Parts: sequence; C-alpha cells; structure tokens
Amino acid sequence: MKRTDLAGLNVSEQGLGCMGMSEYYGTSDWDANISTLHHALDHGITFLDTADQYGAGHNEVLVGRGIAGRRDEVQLATKFGIDRGAGDAHRIYRGDPAYVKRSCESSLLRLGVDHIDLYYLHRPPENATVEDTVGAMAELVHEGKVRHLGLSEVDGELLRRAHAVHPITAVQSEYSLWTRDVEAVTPVMAELGIGLVPYSPLGRGFLTGTIQPQDLSSNDFRSRNPRFTGTAGQHNQAIADTVRREADRLGVLPAQVALAWVYAQAPRLGVPIVPIPGTRNPQRLDQNAAAVDISLDEQALRNLQPLADEVMGARYPSQGVR
Repeated sequence: MKRTDLAGLNVSEQGLGCMGMSEYYGTSDWDANISTLHHALDHGITFLDTADQYGAGHNEVLVGRGIAGRRDEVQLATKFGIDRGAGDAHRIYRGDPAYVKRSCESSLLRLGVDHIDLYYLHRPPENATVEDTVGAMAELVHEGKVRHLGLSEVDGELLRRAHAVHPITAVQSEYSLWTRDVEAVTPVMAELGIGLVPYSPLGRGFLTGTIQPQDLSSNDFRSRNPRFTGTAGQHNQAIADTVRREADRLGVLPAQVALAWVYAQAPRLGVPIVPIPGTRNPQRLDQNAAAVDISLDEQALRNLQPLADEVMGARYPSQGVR
C-alpha cells in the first residue's frame, strides 16, 4: 500500500472505516472483525478510523484489541462530539471543553493506547463555540494525548475559525460519486493545506451494485435510508448501473471504479485524499485496496462526473444516525 501525507501525518493511501464492525450495518462477528483488522495491517492499510459513539464505545474497544501489540504500525483516528446518552432521538452535538477532555480520556482507555494520532470533532458543536472546542482539543495535543486534530462535516467558515486556533490536519466528510457537498469546502482546505478523508466513498455499498435494499435487515440503517428505499432507491439504481457498465468496460469491479473516481479528484480539488471505505470482509478489503492503482480513462470520467446531479433522496433519514 502506498503512503500519503495529511499535513504532517503520514498514512496509508487508503484507510479502513471500522464503524460497520459494531453498528448500523447489521450483525457482526467479533473474531472475524479482529481478523479483518489484522489482514488490513498485514497488507499495509494502517490508517484506521473509529469513533466513541460507534456501538456506544464497542468499536473503540474492538479496534484497540485489533491493534494490540502493533500500535507502532497504526495511524489511529477516532472522533468525539455526538452525545447519545439520552437516546438517538435526543442526541446532542457537544464541544464543551470539559466534555472534550473527558471524551479523550475515555477513548484512550477503550482503545488501550497512550495517544491518538488524529482526533476529530465529529460534528460542529451545538453547546460551545468551535474556538472553545478546538482550544480544548489543542490542550490535548500539548499534553501528548493527541498528535493531530481533525473536523468532520464542517463548512468553510467554521474550518477557518478552527484552524486559527490550532492547525487542522484533515476534514472527514462524506464524499463519493453521488455525494459531493464537501467540494464547497475544498477551496478553503487547499488554501490551508488540509487533507480530505472521505467516508462512505462507496455510497454505503450502493455504488458497488451488490446491495439489494429489500434484503437489508431491520437493524441495518440502510433499510431506512432515503437513497436506498422506495421510489428514490429505484431511481438511483441507474447510478449503480452506470458504475457497473464502466467497470465492465474497464475489466474491474464497480467498487474499484467508485474508489478510483475519488482518488482522481485530488488534482482537481488541490487536496490530498485518503478514503476510508468500510468492510468486514478481507477479500473486499483487498479489492478496495487495489483501486489505488487503477486510473480511469477520459470516457469513464466523462460518464461518471454527472452522477451526483442524478441522485434522489437525502443522505440520512430525518433522524441521522452518524
């Protein structure tokens, strides 16, 4: 696996999103997930992404067990800020300084590490200014508990304000063939030298052509996702079909086309891009990793570029889950 630089943090050119190993995508197996984490590290995928809210802490414990004895190989990213303590219907996006510090201590304990390489604010805070939140995060850097700071799903103005308090290494936002909202922020990122870490670069699996919405279990949040269900799901099938046609023409897999498109945007946007597709399957992990070396031709880029304008449905249900 090749390497790339996110404002001083050297990471594998593709990471692994670990959320689905604990929540949101149906049932999961602990031992199988540990094996997948080991497989990732064995093959040079060392940039691992988790969050304190995934499985109410379960995911951080899982990742911590998966990297035990191999901490020096890993660039470990986690997130804080979504307080689900009163239930999902009453979640709060928090950033008060005491909560920041408490969250970090809890994550360090669950992960079983003495520092976090990249610590993200999961969403813009509702109960504090971004300056106060990032100020508290900066104190964690000074204490050696965190090495780099990141933000998730922020606009350009908030990013500038945060960066003025402490340098921001990366912005994590949803980005794929069918979700390009963050392109409104990338000019600021390019100006400030901040990298992009796209989550859900495969459209939560929809762009792979392997997902049948009617087959999703009730504990898989995609069964309630507006883009997967009803009229929108049927309409969006044309997007997956276009990706599959290009994959067939190029002799690769649809997932590889979707990831190769994400990589191909780095020169246009002027920012380093390190996607973090999630999977629990070692074979799919290998397939995703191979996309790093796939270059799309002009025909593919021309046919794929308009797809975001054709998507129907919101990114999340009315009560978001991430």
